[in-house]
Amino acid sequence: MPVPRILGGTALGLVSVLALAGCAADPAAEADEAAPTSGTVTVEDNNGTHKIATPPTSVVATDNRTFQTLSDWGIELAAGAVTLMPTTVGYKTDESIIDLGSHNEPDLESVVAVEPDLIINGQRFTQHHDKLASLVPDATILELDPREGEPFDDELKRQVTVLGEVFGKQKEAQQLVDDFDAAVARVKDAYDDADSVMAVTTSGGEIGYIAPSAGRTLGPIFDILGLSPALEVDGATDDHQGDDISVEAVAKANPDWILVMDRDAVFADQEPNYVQAAEILENSEALASVTAVQSDQIVYMPTDTYLNEGIQTYTTFLNDFADALEKSAK
Repeated sequence: MPVPRILGGTALGLVSVLALAGCAADPAAEADEAAPTSGTVTVEDNNGTHKIATPPTSVVATDNRTFQTLSDWGIELAAGAVTLMPTTVGYKTDESIIDLGSHNEPDLESVVAVEPDLIINGQRFTQHHDKLASLVPDATILELDPREGEPFDDELKRQVTVLGEVFGKQKEAQQLVDDFDAAVARVKDAYDDADSVMAVTTSGGEIGYIAPSAGRTLGPIFDILGLSPALEVDGATDDHQGDDISVEAVAKANPDWILVMDRDAVFADQEPNYVQAAEILENSEALASVTAVQSDQIVYMPTDTYLNEGIQTYTTFLNDFADALEKSAK
């Protein structure tokens, strides 16, 4: 039975109206999706709880552990400790960023000119918290340094997770966490706890001892991975050049694996007398009989580590360590 014309016309008209309505609504919907979400977010840092207006309009960053993350996320900085940034971070060549200098000779007064609503402070600049607070009292100062007594891996993940909340980068933050966790799992799966491990740093052509747990940068790795120390000494510190140790002591400990942070590598182009860590360790006659040297089981942290100790640096190092462990097992 044929459909009455009036019904067909009504149906056609209804379709047309809906289509027009949909067309009219699309630009607005697209605009809403494109516009950054604004509002407030409440986060907790090392000093308490903060309510932050989002997105922040003027951001300052002084914490070395955060530079890579903020740069990768495309966060614009009004000012920052550019002097302390490695060339591997995009901000280093951004001339629009006011350089606050180093923590030893900071130009903190320049912060006032950019009228920040958010300062991501920490690591070397932690000591300047009170001065910054007095100069820009209306700014939120967020500090997310790893806290003493807390698991270091959890603290690295906390840092990017909180930053993800502040900048609406929750998915990106979770990806960083997932990548880190996957790298840790790779090492744990490949590592034989019968193998002894020693961590060292090199600086000024000398070897420094990095103690398990307590030592700078690589110390916490022993706890995260459950590594078996080749050597443990009393009174170990977290000195950035490591603790004094002789090559004879390293040789006597005879580690199966040596993990290395080359402190000076990031400054290589500024140091005419720079000696690469690999040359110090692998060409040493005193260490020639050490298992780690003989078996090519020395793993180096990324060259920019001393100025870039964020979660990405650890993820890269852990994957390099996993690669080496898996290779040695074949």
